Amino acid sequence: MKTRAVRLYGEKDLRLEEFELPTIRDGEILIKIVSDSVCMSTYKTAMQGAKHLRVPDNVAENPIIIGHEFCGEIVSVGEMWQKEYVVGEKVIIPPVLSYLGGNQTIGYSFGEIGGVSTYSVVYEHIIRNGFLIKLQSDAFFKGSLIEPASCVLRGYKANYHLDVDTPTMNIKEGGKTAILAGCGPMGLVAIDIALHGDIKPSLLVVSDIDENRLRRAEQIYAPAEAAKNGIKIVFVNTSSKDELMEISGGTGYDDVFVYAPVASVVALGDAILAFDGCLNFFAGPIDKAFSAPVNFYNVHYAQHHYAGTSGSTPDDVKDIVRLIGKNSIDPAVMVTHIGGMDAAIETTLNLPHIPGGKKLIYTHIDLPLTAISDFSKLGNSDSRFATLAALVEKHGGLWCAEAEQYLLENF
Repeated sequence: MKTRAVRLYGEKDLRLEEFELPTIRDGEILIKIVSDSVCMSTYKTAMQGAKHLRVPDNVAENPIIIGHEFCGEIVSVGEMWQKEYVVGEKVIIPPVLSYLGGNQTIGYSFGEIGGVSTYSVVYEHIIRNGFLIKLQSDAFFKGSLIEPASCVLRGYKANYHLDVDTPTMNIKEGGKTAILAGCGPMGLVAIDIALHGDIKPSLLVVSDIDENRLRRAEQIYAPAEAAKNGIKIVFVNTSSKDELMEISGGTGYDDVFVYAPVASVVALGDAILAFDGCLNFFAGPIDKAFSAPVNFYNVHYAQHHYAGTSGSTPDDVKDIVRLIGKNSIDPAVMVTHIGGMDAAIETTLNLPHIPGGKKLIYTHIDLPLTAISDFSKLGNSDSRFATLAALVEKHGGLWCAEAEQYLLENF
């Protein structure tokens, strides 16, 4: 079986190539990758090459397939798994294979499996350890967004509070939560989980300095709708400690999430923590020396806590699969662009400079990276985009299963 894939050879060295995959063994499964969501972590990997801790030192001689936020379907099942997996089933895989130890990760470390490919081989050890997870969903793109959503959930689970009868791991139930720089794609999922997850605050404050992103988030998560569930949500364009403290009623926030690797934002989060509050730094910096001031007086006397996570666990993935399956959360809020395999390299290498949220790559089509907001304009010269525009309009301007199906059938 030949596969077409984007492979990493070194710093900024990505190549779209076609090559032969080995015939699967009895303990392996062949999958067809349909969609992959481009992650900022993949951009960082492409920039660093072998310097990245998850990339093998010999990547120049043995290139790896990039992409880890993917969803596919089973094409062929080795004899060992034929009673457990069926051809045609949708599947996803958490990228960090923690049972292996070290830093071996799909999208960073392997030459025969990765999200930016048409076909990939799922190794026996991945399946044996329960990492090939079935997905009941009407769309592939939802599977591609489970991994980033599960990373957000992992961040929530990392927060902890001691000034209660039983110390808890998660945001404080009925407490006050602030999400700073919170209107990017991951921040939108954080809002969704706060509003519709298993544990909810009573006050949710979302800040961002990008007014367009802020207004879009407010449109998607209308305060009136949140109020029906007993949650007050406030969207604010500010970097003022005093203004944020005033919104909290002067108490500060039990949980603060920082979604940008900016020292001033970290310092602001530190300054608005309540007693027994927890700050979660959810923003992976490229600079290994990145730091920000912390008030250690308050660490001691106000019992401030600090947390950070990277990646997610299979249990986090299963929790997100459950929330999506119940239609509690909708990961489509993250998506602002779609493209084909031919757009994957340029999109990855320029990701920080492309506005908007998540960029979806559909690996079996060729299509320049296209903003969903441009569908109507493009529809003037291509009726297919006019159809896509109508389909997403039915869903409040969000990417949807009907649009994905039409894309795959007509592009």
